[in-house]
This record gives sequence, C-alpha cells and structure tokens, in this order.
Amino acid sequence: MGLPSRHHTRSRVNKRRSHMALNSRIFIKCPHCGRKILPHRVCPYCGYYKDKEVIDVFRGLTKKEKKQKEKDLQQ
Repeated sequence: MGLPSRHHTRSRVNKRRSHMALNSRIFIKCPHCGRKILPHRVCPYCGYYKDKEVIDVFRGLTKKEKKQKEKDLQQ
C-alpha cells in the first residue's frame, strides 16, 4: 500500500501551497459612466463596451425606474 513514509513539516506544506493564495480583483473605470467594472466586460450600469452601446439597460424598466437610472448616470 502507498503510505507516506515520512512526516512533512508545516513549512514544506506551506511552501507547496504558497501559489494558492487568492488575488484581489482588479477594477477599471468605465469610460462612459465612470463606475468601477471588471476589465473586458460590458458595463452593467450603462451598457457600453469599447465606446459602443451593446445592451439597452433601460429596456424592461418602468417609467419611474428609467428616470431614476438616468439621474444616477448623470452623477
């Protein structure tokens, strides 16, 4: 049977696991609305990607919600 013949020290185990640490997410500023978004993604707030409107974020909203969303984009 395959059993470990020797005990691995904490330092040896931790050295092996050193590359498993999580990295913090990198955000960029949306060139259209100025909010922080993940790079290479469509902005979920304004619907723009590479200075082109890709999705209509106002579709499906009520009149009141559209007015509030437009107000938020102006700020």
